[in-house]
Amino acid sequence: MKTLHSWRSCALVSSFCLTLLSAFASAQEAKPHWSYEGSEGPKQWGKLDSSYTVCSMGRTQSPIDIKGAKKGDLPPLQLDYKAVPLNIIDNGHTIQVNYTAGSTLTVGGKTYTLKQFHFHHPSEERVNGKDSDLVAHLVHGDAEGHLAVVAVLLNKGAANAFLDVIWKNIPAEKEKATDVPGVTLNVKDLLPADLGYFTFPGSLTTPPCSEGVTWYVLKKPSSLSAEQVEAFAKIYPLNARPIQPTNGREILETK
Repeated sequence: MKTLHSWRSCALVSSFCLTLLSAFASAQEAKPHWSYEGSEGPKQWGKLDSSYTVCSMGRTQSPIDIKGAKKGDLPPLQLDYKAVPLNIIDNGHTIQVNYTAGSTLTVGGKTYTLKQFHFHHPSEERVNGKDSDLVAHLVHGDAEGHLAVVAVLLNKGAANAFLDVIWKNIPAEKEKATDVPGVTLNVKDLLPADLGYFTFPGSLTTPPCSEGVTWYVLKKPSSLSAEQVEAFAKIYPLNARPIQPTNGREILETK
């Protein structure tokens, strides 16, 4: 009995040690730095790490210039977004708001949970050759790990009260998520009233540029003031990946 007890204790200790070693190894395995210009810029992403090769080798990369879309009877975007406490981070590449569980996108019978949203300046997506001043990417995932991104284009016009809340609470320290006491928001307030969209298969627009992402780019833009654009541009003058080849992808749009 004593021997059995000792064996179990040893096994438990060994398992615990292996777990710690695995966690330590993961923590030490830092991915290489990337940026939007120079030797670590988009043209070099695929060479920075073996896990980034799809950035240069992929066939359905994002963003794209949305041209020649075919109109069809597409399912509506059913958005069930809740107000959540503000958790925000300047991650060194963009300003990102992390969303607590409970808000969903349902389209064509598939339901995805909103994970986070972030911004690019100028917009990464173009429509018929024209970009926007800013874009918000709302990133969703389903139970199987599939991703769906809703893109909200933003053009200069009236000031945006929703963005004011975010801009006023951007953390001074980078790469540290911050809970902002007493502040809640609902990303639904960023969306235009008309949820007509373009859709196509694509990828993440940052390394590792993983493909298999379904994109929904809203056709109607929302607005923000020139001052709001300038405030973001002071932090990120350029954080948009260049346009990628369409490679014959079918682009659909709502009627």
